Amino acid sequence: MQIERINKGEWGKVKAFFDLRTDEGLVVKGFKIVEGSNGPFVGFPSKKGGDGEYSDTVYAEAELKQAITRMAMEAYGSGIVQGAASPAAAPSEEPPPFTDDDIPF
Repeated sequence: MQIERINKGEWGKVKAFFDLRTDEGLVVKGFKIVEGSNGPFVGFPSKKGGDGEYSDTVYAEAELKQAITRMAMEAYGSGIVQGAASPAAAPSEEPPPFTDDDIPF
């Protein structure tokens, strides 16, 4: 599992968006690093419901969630802008840049 790309910025309490690539090649988009009242945390992809509340669309057990959080905080803190390219990609090939369509709100 690896961080596919990370986009740092300031969107209110949201400090970064990132995608996650599994070892099987599945890419999950829409993770975010959020500045909470108890420090930063990783928010999983979510969707706004009819009641105006957001609910997660991707779930993980506690151990996996901790591993994802640890990887994301390391990537965010180390200045990594994007993760390694997929094995099939050429070394000079970069993933497309983030657009407004990548921001889930």
